[in-house]
Amino acid sequence: MAWENPSNEAIKEILESANTIAVVGLSDNPERTSYQISKIMQEQGYKIIPVNPKVEKVLGEKAYDSLTEVEEAIDIINVFRRSEFLPEIAKEAAETDCRVFWAQQGLVSQEAYDYLQKRGFTVMMDMCIKVAHSVLV
Repeated sequence: MAWENPSNEAIKEILESANTIAVVGLSDNPERTSYQISKIMQEQGYKIIPVNPKVEKVLGEKAYDSLTEVEEAIDIINVFRRSEFLPEIAKEAAETDCRVFWAQQGLVSQEAYDYLQKRGFTVMMDMCIKVAHSVLV
């Protein structure tokens, strides 16, 4: 089955009920899209958890090397890595208690989608979380 994003109503419900967003590939460079989007989401009240082995802290939050190292509950896994990395990140995501996987605009992987669907995930792909938030919430 070809990948398909959930309805706007379902996405709105996810965004309204979520508190914590783990951001895979979050850069500490303010010029990067991952930083800018995460900063806006932080300003909207979400706790941002950076997941990037190349940084120690981003947006005042301790960074983790991988999703499986994050010690607190994650409501949304938001990914800013190229599409070819999505299957690997999906496998790591499945090892967490989180069941929402969000690949940013321009990112799509049918393999990751299928893998996550079989494991009960809600999956968004090729969609900016900030744009969805500003339109739906």
